[in-house]
Amino acid sequence: MVEKKLNFKKYIIWFWSIVLVFTASTVLFFYLIAEGRLGFMPSFEELENPKNILASEIFFEDGKSLDKYFIHENRTFVSYQNLPPHLIDALIATEDVRFYDHSGIDLRGLFRVVKGLATGNSNQGGGSTLSQQLAKMLFPRSGVSSKMELVLRKFKEWVIAVKLERSYTKEEIILMYLNKYDFLNNAVGIKSAAAVYFNIPPDSLQLHQAAMLVGMAKNSSLFNPVRRPELVQKRRNVVLNQMEKYGYITAAEKDSAQQLPLDLEYKKVDYKIGPAPYLREYLRLTLSAKEPERKNYASWQEQKYIEDLAEWKNNPLFGWCNKNKNPKGENYNIYTDGLKIYTTLDSRMQKYAVEAVEQHLRYDLQPLFDGSMQDLSNPPFANNMGSEEVEGLLNREIRKSERYRVMNLAGKSFDEIKAKFNEPVDMTVFSWKGEVDTLMAPIDSIKYYLRYFRSSFMAMDTESGKVKAYVGGPNYKYFMYDMVKDGKRQVGSTVKPFLYTLAMQNGLTPCTKVPYVSQQFQQWDGSIYEPKDSDVDEEMDGKMVTLKWGLANSKNRISAWVLKQFNPQAVVDVMKRLGIYSPIEAVNSMFLGVSDVTLYEMVGAFNTYANLGVYTKPYFVTRIEDRHGNVIARFQPERHEAIDEQTAYLMLNLLQGVINEGTGIRLRGSNLWRERVTQEYGKFTMPIAGKTGTTQNHSDGWFIGTTPKLTAGVWTGADLRSIHFKSIGAGQGANMALPIWGYFYKKVLADESLGIKEEEMEFKKPAHFDINLDCDQLEKKDTTPTEFDDFF
Repeated sequence: MVEKKLNFKKYIIWFWSIVLVFTASTVLFFYLIAEGRLGFMPSFEELENPKNILASEIFFEDGKSLDKYFIHENRTFVSYQNLPPHLIDALIATEDVRFYDHSGIDLRGLFRVVKGLATGNSNQGGGSTLSQQLAKMLFPRSGVSSKMELVLRKFKEWVIAVKLERSYTKEEIILMYLNKYDFLNNAVGIKSAAAVYFNIPPDSLQLHQAAMLVGMAKNSSLFNPVRRPELVQKRRNVVLNQMEKYGYITAAEKDSAQQLPLDLEYKKVDYKIGPAPYLREYLRLTLSAKEPERKNYASWQEQKYIEDLAEWKNNPLFGWCNKNKNPKGENYNIYTDGLKIYTTLDSRMQKYAVEAVEQHLRYDLQPLFDGSMQDLSNPPFANNMGSEEVEGLLNREIRKSERYRVMNLAGKSFDEIKAKFNEPVDMTVFSWKGEVDTLMAPIDSIKYYLRYFRSSFMAMDTESGKVKAYVGGPNYKYFMYDMVKDGKRQVGSTVKPFLYTLAMQNGLTPCTKVPYVSQQFQQWDGSIYEPKDSDVDEEMDGKMVTLKWGLANSKNRISAWVLKQFNPQAVVDVMKRLGIYSPIEAVNSMFLGVSDVTLYEMVGAFNTYANLGVYTKPYFVTRIEDRHGNVIARFQPERHEAIDEQTAYLMLNLLQGVINEGTGIRLRGSNLWRERVTQEYGKFTMPIAGKTGTTQNHSDGWFIGTTPKLTAGVWTGADLRSIHFKSIGAGQGANMALPIWGYFYKKVLADESLGIKEEEMEFKKPAHFDINLDCDQLEKKDTTPTEFDDFF
């Protein structure tokens, strides 16, 4: 009996010894984990401030999201109050029904999992709490290669979960979870997921939509609504069942929601599509630019280096990320710092600009050119191009292609590469009716794309300088080169107003009369240069005409006469004051617009006339906020007085003559050539001051027009100057570019929410302005000045 008692006592001692050793070992084990002795464990500071990679978001001025910049995670933060209650209810009911009752580890849930494993019932549910899942997301299981390491990692997540519960409220944990979870398809976080799958903000998610997203949290790779919609719908209905089971919704609400389709409005995340892709790319490159160093530019990029260096010194936005430090003392990163970039663009005007470009190119200009290609001996090149010239151009285009770069790196000779370019391959090509899958030789695809005409468009607020619409080309996916800010082309007759500005500054007026006769210049080599008019007005030939008539009809003879009174360098000086920074050759032919200039420069320069002579540099960003909404940068446009108010007003009068009685008369509803275009945008009654431009061989068409509210400009042309219309009727700026301006402004005026009304527009007149601009009245009184010398 005594022996039995001793044995029992021994068993008791052994039992409690094992329990104590197990308990002590467990405590020591978790202590070592918590202290980081068994591998990585986040510090208190890391738990309080977990490293969140947030995409930077770009906004229109009217508050709508424009796009995001990100590398790995397309994620932006959403606040708790913007989460719909049924989204939170669905998450709790499905992932962690006892979330509000535990402190990071749900022992009841663990026992349920153990019971399921013991009985073979896999439907007992998972044991991971939301806090544990969040720990796994915040500190991923990277480098885990064995089952033992996986088990150890699981225990670490328990400790992290408990620490998270101590550091954050339950609401904060839910918020962090939904902002961190990867919903696949470049949708990280609930805000991105709502936008990608339903094209709505999170607070607009309906019950069945919220249930779908929560259902994806089980395994987003498996429950991918884009690839497996039927499976995802079943999973969504499971979530709804859970919500009804735990009393979050009624049976009727569950049944109703389960009958609904997924209602996907999938919006693929692709930087090549979406609103304002050309501006998005410009801002990306501008914000992240580094201080220019000459060694980083090719030999032929001297001017680019000069312009970038000037931007670095004078434009706070250029290189902003590398000029400013975040709270960690590092340069800002637009891909990970969650910046909020507020642009000047108006979402409505941007939409109208894109539509206007497509409307003209798709329905009018491109069909017109395609119909004329039957007359070309080597389409799409002009007939004045020899076969050798065409061959040289095509060879150059081959060398510019990605296909050539890859084959060249592989050691292929040019002849071998060129042979491959003649072999048909499967490809998808652009068309105005949509993408087309076809079999085509790469050399033929080059010709195919070269025939497409392109247009760029920019509109700015006349007074503030804010750029309201920006279209760098017809389709960013297929025509990525930005012809607003990067592309430079000859400006044609749109340069003439700068010459006339010089005349107005020196005492001439729009009604000044000059002889409409041929003008000659003696060149530096002794030769004679005599500019011609493409269409001499026989009725006015040899007579005295007003400067207004000369500019309205874009007569080269009159421009030549004005230039002879001054000198080319004086015109260059005027252009520089008006914001033209591209190199301008001070030559006698400069009034023909032979220099290459960007559309951005031209719009900014013309805007000066409507702004009483004050040049306001067009700008794109008003402010930048950090991830918490604190304003960390504000931007204002560069301004300076370029010309005096009287000169600006005189130029407005001259440029209104272009619209009222000259090459831009189509905007007044005149039934000139291409009548259908005029009918579609109707007749404008508001004051418009503008100028058309057409370059040699009508390779480039321009129109810049300013009103009291907006200044907008259009360039149109093919990628190569050797591709153009045969006749000036089709190739002039009044046909290639002006209609886009008309389409855009018609849409702007029709949108009452923009508050721009024709009847309320009037150009500002300088105080004490007393020059008579009624040339007809002056003619009757016979007091019209007829000689230049009268003004000195």
